[in-house]
Amino acid sequence: MSEAPADVGPTTQAFIKDSRRITPESTEEIRHITLQVADPAFQFVEGQSIGVVIPGPHPFGNAYHVRRYSIANARSVPIDTGVELDLLVRRCFYIDEVSGERYPGIASNYLCDAKPGASLTIGGPYLSPFKMPLDNRANLLMIGTGTGIAPFRAFAQLIYERRGDWKGQVRLYYGGRSGLDLMYTNDETTDLANYYDEKTFKAFRALGTRPLMSSSQALERGLTENADDALHLINEPDTHVFLSGLGKIAAVFDKVMAERVGSSEAWAAIKQKMIDEGRWSELIYD
Repeated sequence: MSEAPADVGPTTQAFIKDSRRITPESTEEIRHITLQVADPAFQFVEGQSIGVVIPGPHPFGNAYHVRRYSIANARSVPIDTGVELDLLVRRCFYIDEVSGERYPGIASNYLCDAKPGASLTIGGPYLSPFKMPLDNRANLLMIGTGTGIAPFRAFAQLIYERRGDWKGQVRLYYGGRSGLDLMYTNDETTDLANYYDEKTFKAFRALGTRPLMSSSQALERGLTENADDALHLINEPDTHVFLSGLGKIAAVFDKVMAERVGSSEAWAAIKQKMIDEGRWSELIYD
């Protein structure tokens, strides 16, 4: 590994092996990007993230820009060509609060524009708040929005493709306004679609039907429709809850479950008990 500025940590080189759009042209662009890392010392576990270092100069005089992305595949045995990593990248833009002008997000546009064969500098992998329970009898309740499903995709691959012996119940609830979820499940070889028929796995595609419906609104609808099932799992002592996605996701889940159990206080007590027992984890981003 090579050395980068101290706040980035050790880095290594990666190459883009494949980059493909997984959403329709009429919606926001989300790409499935596969990176290849030749360094045999680079190893990761499910749920971890990497930092992509974007060379500068950048606005405000920054020499480099770093953006973290969750790894969206399960680890595999390294081969002669190295280790592969999958990323889900949404091409982002932001509005300047003063001028009102629209600017491209630095990292997402850099990655979405990069072609196969391009070299990248990456940092990590970084520690994750998500830790897969070792007991294959544990229940997993995963709640995500948009590209927040990335670590859950890795979990599903680990459970059903690498191990194949998971006995606990597994649930995934996620919302999306772009059609990402529906389009991405058409991947016949590596995606969550492989596992829809598993007797322990249920995925509820809470896709918005109105043009302005947000991911959090879609997720709220899906959770509300399945609140009884979610609460049943939460009441089991061996259930682990994972939340991943935009900042509103935790508030949406709290709202739905508080309504289901009868009050915010009752739900807060249930949630705190899971936190105290190490069965609750979140990965929330802006």
